[in-house]
Amino acid sequence: MASTRIVGVDIGSTMVRAVEVRGAATASPVIVHLGEEPLPAGAASRGEVVDPQAVGAVLKRLWARGGFTSKKVILGMGNHRVIVRNLTVPRMSLRRIRESLPFQVQDLLSFPVSDALLDFYPIADLAADATTDDGPRIQGLLIAAVKEAVLANVQAIKLAGLTAVDVDLIPFALSRVICRGSEADDVVAQIDVGAATTSVLISAGRVPQFVRLIPAGGDDVSKAVKLQLGLGDTASETLKRSLVDGSVAAANPMAASIARDVTHELLLSLRNTVTYFSNTRPDLAVARIVLTGGGSRLGEMAHQLTDLTRLPVTAPTVTPAGILIGSAGIAGELERAGGDYLIACGLALGNNA
Repeated sequence: MASTRIVGVDIGSTMVRAVEVRGAATASPVIVHLGEEPLPAGAASRGEVVDPQAVGAVLKRLWARGGFTSKKVILGMGNHRVIVRNLTVPRMSLRRIRESLPFQVQDLLSFPVSDALLDFYPIADLAADATTDDGPRIQGLLIAAVKEAVLANVQAIKLAGLTAVDVDLIPFALSRVICRGSEADDVVAQIDVGAATTSVLISAGRVPQFVRLIPAGGDDVSKAVKLQLGLGDTASETLKRSLVDGSVAAANPMAASIARDVTHELLLSLRNTVTYFSNTRPDLAVARIVLTGGGSRLGEMAHQLTDLTRLPVTAPTVTPAGILIGSAGIAGELERAGGDYLIACGLALGNNA
């Protein structure tokens, strides 16, 4: 098992990234290959494959150029077509819990159970409650994904000649790499601002306790700039990316103002999400926020989030704790990417981190 290799594949709206890990189940996994390839416009949207043929062709090119040796792939999902809810069920085996989910969760879903892929992530055992005659229970997280969305991504993998061995929740994958080496009792709010989806995962002692997926991200800035300044798609995206640079933002005060207005709404939603968790779980005081994702680089989002939440906000290390790097070239690429490979790395680690 120590020599087993697996590749985590992160399909975004404009880019596919992959990380191959050797020995994911060992104490010292090694990143042996990584790479990225741009996607044709419209080939994927919000992390969901729209054109499997086009994405499959990109994956083939990525495998050839990146030198990947394994064809076993773990995919990530985490957009508006995935729902995560807290759920408490009677204590039984995980297999029986999963079998019972279709009969328990319809009221929690916005789409038919028959259209969903369901899973359950156990968090904690709960003792019997004598006041309600409830027996022993298990507290956990229900994960429900629209089947059609998952199968489209799997199809692209198959067309590339690869094998999808698992599909994982992207916030879980990020948590694996962000929380490696953290204190056992550390309560962390992990916020990832993507192009179209922002995820919030709060973990305690490296165990996920709460997940929310917010249908907003960096693309909202591009859309607002395009609409209010009358720019084309390419020009609005280029201007949005330039706003990461403070000097460029100063030279474009109107664009900077638009970006601030849009990001402020998202920041308020993030503050309210963290506050909701704190109010419902007063036993778990959030100690810090780890902020990731391309959208988080806009303006001064980290400083604004600190002001709103009164919590320290940091960026993750680009090389997760306890993970070895196979070559100097890989180390240099990780530094250049500035955290862009964290999702693919966490996917490759699977549930072994």
